[in-house]
Amino acid sequence: MLLQQQPPLHLTYCLNIHPGESWAENFKAIHQHALEVKARISPEKPFGLGLRLSRSAAESLGATSRRQHLRDFLRDHGLYVFTINAFPFGAFHAGPVKERVYAPDWRSAERLHYTNLVADILADLLPEGMPGSISTVPGSWKPWIQHESDLRGMTAALAACAQYLEGLRARSGVDIALALEPEPGCFLDTPAETVRFFREQLFPASQATRRHLGVCLDTCHVAQQFESPATALAQYAASGIRVPKTQLSAALEAQGAPEALKAFNEPVYLHQVRARAANGALTSWNDLPLALASGKLARAGQVRVHFHMPLYLDTIGEGLRTTAHAMDDAFFRRLKSGECPHLEIETYTFDVLPDKPASVVNHIAREFEWVMARLNTET
Repeated sequence: MLLQQQPPLHLTYCLNIHPGESWAENFKAIHQHALEVKARISPEKPFGLGLRLSRSAAESLGATSRRQHLRDFLRDHGLYVFTINAFPFGAFHAGPVKERVYAPDWRSAERLHYTNLVADILADLLPEGMPGSISTVPGSWKPWIQHESDLRGMTAALAACAQYLEGLRARSGVDIALALEPEPGCFLDTPAETVRFFREQLFPASQATRRHLGVCLDTCHVAQQFESPATALAQYAASGIRVPKTQLSAALEAQGAPEALKAFNEPVYLHQVRARAANGALTSWNDLPLALASGKLARAGQVRVHFHMPLYLDTIGEGLRTTAHAMDDAFFRRLKSGECPHLEIETYTFDVLPDKPASVVNHIAREFEWVMARLNTET
């Protein structure tokens, strides 16, 4: 939904919180859940949707008749689409997902063709004059990148996607940006690493890459790196890198409480772990089971886990809290200044939370209220 007119700022939640891989399942979730969230949060005003489309769902929406049906539905129910999550290519809830969420990566023609299809769909759904954003894999999972040819392949595919988006703009006037989402352990990991890749690899590729490629800043991922979301936004702005989309979520934080973390050791998603000692030294594990098995967490200092936690939670129990505090006043001021036009709440781990709330709609509504209170926005 539109939070402010100038500069425009839109807020939604990512539909990846609702299980479902096919378009039929996605559409059912909109009926069952998104409309109820709209009734709670934005009953009188248009409500934006953050679609999550797998390849299967995107192929279904490739049909002109299905897109027309969706456009009619959106119009009739006061909904609009401005962003799509095209990060998970395949199954996302039928676990275990783990590292498979990054495949196929940006070395693959499959990833390019799928993303171009998602761009076609978004171009057809966007309200007139509104820019669109697509979030995607941060290149690859870092251990998969072994040779210079891997880097060249990723750069070429991303440049080709930028050219495709430039063609869409030339033909239809739509401005769609592809937003790479840095994540711990991935090819694009920290903000500094991401800035370097854009400056050295993407920006020299073509003018289209500057216009159509940017970053999806995920506040859970940034905080899990022990970095500030506000500072990360400033880094990207200073480097001339677009941030078309920010995903709002919190990481799990522990201080000397490894036993408490065992409740979050679930088998579906990858939960990278980083620990910071008193002297600032960082230790990393690629997944929570590895960190727990190491026997080192009790002495590791402050520990942060890539486990997306509800925004409205602060403390969880003895020794555990979330990184929601990292989204400070400076961060929200930067968002309101127009540095990023699209905000998306993304707590996709709802179904694997140890103490899952009884109602997903109540949970989502509480997250909206948390965000809007910090942006001084009324429903």
